[in-house]
Amino acid sequence: MSHKAGFVNIIGNPNVGKSTLMNAFVGERLSIITSKAQTTRHRILGIVNGEDFQVILSDTPGIIKPAYELQESMMGFVKSAFEDADVLIYMVEIGEKELKDEAFFNKITNAKIPVFLLLNKIDQSNQEQLEEQVQFWAEKVPNAELYPISALENFNVKEVFGRIIELLPDSPPFYPKDQLTDKPERFFVNEAIREKILMHYKKEIPYSVEVETEEFFEDEKIIRIRSVIMVERDSQKGIVIGHKGAALKRVGVEARRELEKFFGKQIHIELYVKVNKNWRNNERQLKRFGYNR
Repeated sequence: MSHKAGFVNIIGNPNVGKSTLMNAFVGERLSIITSKAQTTRHRILGIVNGEDFQVILSDTPGIIKPAYELQESMMGFVKSAFEDADVLIYMVEIGEKELKDEAFFNKITNAKIPVFLLLNKIDQSNQEQLEEQVQFWAEKVPNAELYPISALENFNVKEVFGRIIELLPDSPPFYPKDQLTDKPERFFVNEAIREKILMHYKKEIPYSVEVETEEFFEDEKIIRIRSVIMVERDSQKGIVIGHKGAALKRVGVEARRELEKFFGKQIHIELYVKVNKNWRNNERQLKRFGYNR
C-alpha cells in the first residue's frame, strides 16, 4: 500500500482562526485560542496519522510588521513555513482585503506548490457577502483552491482535509505514528499558563509575559510542576500577582484544570513571578525561551 506524508503550513493575518483550524484538524488543543492578536508566538506542529498518511500541520504566528525583537523572531517562524511546505494554507476571514505584508503575499501568489485559500468565519456572513468575498479572493489569488469554511463550527473542514491528503506526495512518515506534536510537555505547560494570562489581564501585560517551566516531575498518578512567569517591569509583577495573590491563584487554578485534561492526570502546579527586564528585545533571553532559532 502506498503511503503519503507531507508538511501543510498555515499562514495568515492575526486572529483569522489559524489555531482553531489546526486544533480542528488534529482533534487536540495544541494551539492557544483567544480573541487577542499575536496569541501564537511559535511555530507549532500537529501531526495527524492515518493508516496510509501522515499530515504534519504547522500553525504559525499571525503576520504583522515587527516592532521589537520577539516579533522579528515570530515572523522568522512564518518565513520558515514557506521553505518546507508541501501544501500551503493561506487563511483569511470574511471582510478581509489584504495580507499585512506584501512580500509574503507575493510568495503565496507565486508559490510552486498547491495553495489553499480558506475563507474562514463564514458563519458570521450572509450569502451576498460570501459570494462577493469568494469572487474577490479568486481574482486576488488565482493559483489557489478556494474553500469557504467555519473552523469553529467545523464546516467544510473535513472536505479540505481530504483534499490535502490527495495532494500530498508519496512518502514514508516523517515522525513515529503515535506522535502528536514536535513540542515537549513543558511547552504545553507554558502555553496553558500564558493562555490564562491572555484571558485575564489587559493592555500590555499579556504581551510582556513569558513563561518558563523549571520543574516537571511525572509519576504514575500525578505531575508536579513549578513554573515562573516572567514580566518586564516591577509594576507588572504586582498586577500579575494581584491583591493578596488572588490573580495569580486564579491563573494557577485554571491552568491546572486545562493541563489535567491535556495530560489525563492529576496536576500540582506552583507559580512564581519574576522580573526579567526588556526580555522581548534581548537576543540571549529570546534564544533561551525558544525564539530566534
